[in-house]
Amino acid sequence: MPLVTYEQARPWAVAIKEQVLARAMPPWGAVKGFGAFEPDGALSQEEILIIAAWVIGGAPKGDPVLLMKPAQQLTRNANPKDILVINGSAVLDEALNIAGIRPLVNAPVSSAKIMATLPNGCTEPLIWLYQYIPGRSNAIFHFRDAVRLPKGTKIEASQPIRFALEG
Repeated sequence: MPLVTYEQARPWAVAIKEQVLARAMPPWGAVKGFGAFEPDGALSQEEILIIAAWVIGGAPKGDPVLLMKPAQQLTRNANPKDILVINGSAVLDEALNIAGIRPLVNAPVSSAKIMATLPNGCTEPLIWLYQYIPGRSNAIFHFRDAVRLPKGTKIEASQPIRFALEG
């Protein structure tokens, strides 16, 4: 269903609020705060509250003069480089700097955490896929800053999924 104009969105206001409160809309595919991604497509708590208040207030049409200008789209390398493809888990035989993670799944993932356990025993949360739907959610999750993983790091998913580490 298109939700570009007020007229298209208004009939769906209550359903939109429910989906936003359940963090199912917009489809992001990862748990907010578990890993640092850029851009982060999930809504902030403030944005969720604004949408809920709008619906509770009767979903009024706003003043067109106050509309925000469309956000600029960030462009990424259209042909990202796979550093390593992992089926469930792997131990790094060399140090890596990773810029993101790309799930390589054909079916929806209800919940899967991908963690890195460093050789010193510390853990680094990489991503928590939640209600990830291939084709609807982001194809690549880019980290805000590159993540340095030393040799001997174990990367493991809580579910048997395939994913690529991107450079």
